[in-house]
Amino acid sequence: MSADRTAALRNLPSVDQLLRRLADQDEVRGITRARLTALVREVLGQERARVLEERTAPSEIETLSARVVERARRVGTFSLRPVINAQGVVLHTNLGRALMSPLALERLAAVATAYSNLELDLARKERGSRYSHVEALLQRLTGAEDALVVNNNAAAVLLALETLAHGREVIVSRGELIEIGGEFRIPDIMLRSGAVLREVGATNRTHVRDYADAITSDTALLLKVHTSNYRVVGFTAEVSSRELVELGRERGVPVMEDLGSGSLIDLRPWGFPHEPTAQETVAAGVDLVSFSGDKLLGGPQAGIVVGRRAIVSQLKKNPWNRALRIDKFTIAALEATLYAYEAGTALQTVPTLVMLTEPLAAVRSRARRVLRRLPPEVRTRLGVSLVDDQAKVGGGALPTVELPTAALAVGTSAAAAMRLDEVLRAGDPPVVGRIVHDRLFLDCRTVLPAQVTVLAAALTAAAARL
Repeated sequence: MSADRTAALRNLPSVDQLLRRLADQDEVRGITRARLTALVREVLGQERARVLEERTAPSEIETLSARVVERARRVGTFSLRPVINAQGVVLHTNLGRALMSPLALERLAAVATAYSNLELDLARKERGSRYSHVEALLQRLTGAEDALVVNNNAAAVLLALETLAHGREVIVSRGELIEIGGEFRIPDIMLRSGAVLREVGATNRTHVRDYADAITSDTALLLKVHTSNYRVVGFTAEVSSRELVELGRERGVPVMEDLGSGSLIDLRPWGFPHEPTAQETVAAGVDLVSFSGDKLLGGPQAGIVVGRRAIVSQLKKNPWNRALRIDKFTIAALEATLYAYEAGTALQTVPTLVMLTEPLAAVRSRARRVLRRLPPEVRTRLGVSLVDDQAKVGGGALPTVELPTAALAVGTSAAAAMRLDEVLRAGDPPVVGRIVHDRLFLDCRTVLPAQVTVLAAALTAAAARL
């Protein structure tokens, strides 16, 4: 290293010097000493690399201090934090999927701040079952004999396969060998469970005879997987739940159906295509039905299993069940969500259902309220306009459905839209929109009514920064 560059590096402030300079700044007052030290080291490391590469003098300590403050502002005190979902995807997996209802939040707070009867039978003062808090609700809502809840639907399928078919064959249609988010595939889950996959039919057409011809003395289960995250269209044929149940009864083989997203309400009156509900599937005679808690149901992340008591009880006794079990917070939120369905208030109180069924006029009204809160100069500078567009259900649910929506289109060019997107994501709270052609769309179907003023303020602040 040359003497000039060595001298330049010596002019860099030390970690302690920069920390002392930051000590009295309000912007970093809530940051822990350890985290602030890590941010200072990052900034100094980048500056050291810049000095060596560009062979220039280091920045002044005030400049470096400002960089640390900016980085602290972007990172925030906590890593997991609320964002404004302006992408128009109601069940956005990357943004946390279903939002909790007010009642679910109330129940979460009640359970979090006090001891609870999680596993205590209060009447007998004996150890009870954590599943008892939701079992009866699920039985009444679905018509099933018994119920079990684990931490997600993939876990539910894994537990069922390991319990019922370890070392034996499970018959599945080729057209239903789905891959869910994160590259988890049904064949992989089956492999981990110890079950042996037996594919039948073709990708687009499977018939009852395909299942019948594949059944042997080694067959443990007939598995139907609802293609909730994609559709095969055109020259197709699939075996219905009832047909599979009839075959299973005739040949003495139990039938399981993975509904994926799952639903307790038929959404066809609101213009949605038919999606099999859990109660329809149970009524068809399927022995074991599994579905997600945080998709169309609108509750917390969970894998819900309902079905015949003789089979569900086997799953409960499997040692894997303890590793996959839910905690008190999931139970509290799930019980509150299920209660809304039983009380007939789910469509008015469960945020997922509210957003999915909200009329376009109401979404437009919310977009206009954001627009009215923007100063005229901000509207002009950002090129803001109100446009109609299509939102998505998300979470792998109803993949062909497009929800009519209203969005704010922002940005006067592709470069401006990209820069604005970056600035909004760095804000507090972060705003996440979607780039459509050369503009940034802020979809108001997924912007909450309480976020209207906040979104307007975020756009105003972004305009100032740009």
